[in-house]
Amino acid sequence: MRQGYSGPAAAPVLGNVLMVAIVVAAAYALSQGLTRASFGYTMGALAAITLFALVFVRTDFGLYVVVFSMLLSPEFGASGAGIAEGRTIMVRSEDFILIVIGLAWLAKTAVNKELGIVAKTPLNRPILFYVVANIVATLLGYLMGNVNGMSGFFYVLKYVEYFVVYYMVVNNVEDRDHARRLVIAAFLTAAIVSVVGIAQIPSGERVSAPFEGEIGEPNTFGGYLLFMIAIAAGVALETHRLRLRAMCVALIGLMTLPFAFTLSRASYLGVVPAFLVLAWFTRQRKFMVGLVLLLVVCSPILTFVAPTPVTQRILYTFEPERGQATVRLGRLALDPSTSARLISFRAALEGFLRRPIFGYGVTGFAFMDAQYARVLVETGAVGLLAFLSLVWAVLKSGMASFRGLGEPEDRGLALGFVAGTIGLLVHAIGSNTFIIVRIMEPFWFFAGVIVMLPQLEHDALSPRQAPAAAPVRVQGPLRLPR
Repeated sequence: MRQGYSGPAAAPVLGNVLMVAIVVAAAYALSQGLTRASFGYTMGALAAITLFALVFVRTDFGLYVVVFSMLLSPEFGASGAGIAEGRTIMVRSEDFILIVIGLAWLAKTAVNKELGIVAKTPLNRPILFYVVANIVATLLGYLMGNVNGMSGFFYVLKYVEYFVVYYMVVNNVEDRDHARRLVIAAFLTAAIVSVVGIAQIPSGERVSAPFEGEIGEPNTFGGYLLFMIAIAAGVALETHRLRLRAMCVALIGLMTLPFAFTLSRASYLGVVPAFLVLAWFTRQRKFMVGLVLLLVVCSPILTFVAPTPVTQRILYTFEPERGQATVRLGRLALDPSTSARLISFRAALEGFLRRPIFGYGVTGFAFMDAQYARVLVETGAVGLLAFLSLVWAVLKSGMASFRGLGEPEDRGLALGFVAGTIGLLVHAIGSNTFIIVRIMEPFWFFAGVIVMLPQLEHDALSPRQAPAAAPVRVQGPLRLPR
C-alpha cells in the first residue's frame, strides 16, 4: 500500500476534523460579528454556517430547505456598476441557500471520494449544451460591447443555479418513499402560497406570490400555479386511491382561485394545452373527453359565472389605448401589453438576422418579456437549438417515465409534469418563463424526481418482479448516504 493512501476508513476522520473546523468557524463568526458587524449580518453568517453543518451531516435536510424556500423566501434587488439599465438583478434568500448547500455537498464529496458530484442522466448533455451556448454567446457579446459589465454573467449564473436543484434531487433522492415525501413538501408549499394569494384578493390588486417586494409578479405566480395544478391533476386522474384523489382535487380548487385572480393571460392560455395533454394520455380519457365537451357546451354560461376582473382582463386584450403602440390583426386592435410583445418578436427577428449564430449575449439586447424572442436574439440559432433540445429531452424523459412506471401515483406525477411543461411552453409566448426563478426551481425539482422514478421503482422490485418494459436508466452515483 502506498503511503498517504486515503480510503473509506479515512472519511470519518476527515469528517470529524471538518465538523470541528465548522464549529470553530461559527464561534469565530459569532464573536467577531457581535463586536464589529451588525446583528443581521452576524445572524446571517451564523445561519449559513449552521446550514452548512446540517447539510454536511444530513443532505436530505438541504432538499427540504430548498423545496420550502422556492416560493417562501424574500427577494431584494442588487444593482450597481456594470448592471445594464432595466436589468436589475434580483437576489433571493434561496440563492444563498443553494450556494451554502452546494458548498456543503462539495465538501462531503471531497471527504468521501466514493461519492459523485453529478449523476449521469438523460438530461446531462442537453443541459451542458444549453449552459455552454449561453456562456459562449454572453462572452462574445461582452467582447463586442453588447453586454455591459458583468450583468450577463450574473444572469447565466442564475440559469445554472436551476440545474443545481435538479442534480441535488437526482444525486440524493434515496427511494420512492423519499421522493414522495419531497413531492408532498412541494404540494404543501403550493397550498401555503395559495392561501396567501387568496388573502390578497379583497385588495383588488392582481394576486402575486408572497415576498415579492413592492412590485409583485402576477404572471410569474400564474405560471407556477399552472404547473402545480397540472401535476396535481395528473396524480388525481391516475391514482386509484379515493382519498388521495380527493386531496388532489381539493388542492387544485385551492390553487385555482388565486390562479384566476393573477389575471395572467399567458397563464390562462397555458391551461388549454395542459388540459388537452391530460385528456389525451390519461387512463381516464372518457371522463376527460366528456369534461371537455361539457366545458365547450357550457362556455357561454362560464363567461357570465367567471369573476368580473377575469373577464375584463381577457377582453382588455382587444382594447387599444391612444398614444400607445398598437398592433392590428386584421380589424382587431390589440392592447399595449400584447402589442409590445408582438413588436418585441419583430425586433428580435431583426436583431437575429444581424447576428444569427450566437446573438448579442445574455442581457446584450433590449429587454423583452417573451422567452422565444429573447433566446433567439440573445443566443442566436445555437442558443435556440440548445434550448429546444433541452425542452425536447425533458419531455422525452417525462413520457418515458409515464409509459414505463407501474405505480398509478407515479404515472400521474409524470403525466402532470409533461402536461405542465407543455402549458409552460405556451406560457413562455408572453413571459420569460424558463429563466424565472420561481417557476424554474420547482420545474427542475420535479424534473429530477420524474427522471429518477423509473430507477427507484426498478430498485424496489426483485429481478423476477421487474416489469417487461425496460426502465429509464440513470447510471452513476445516485445519492449521498445520510
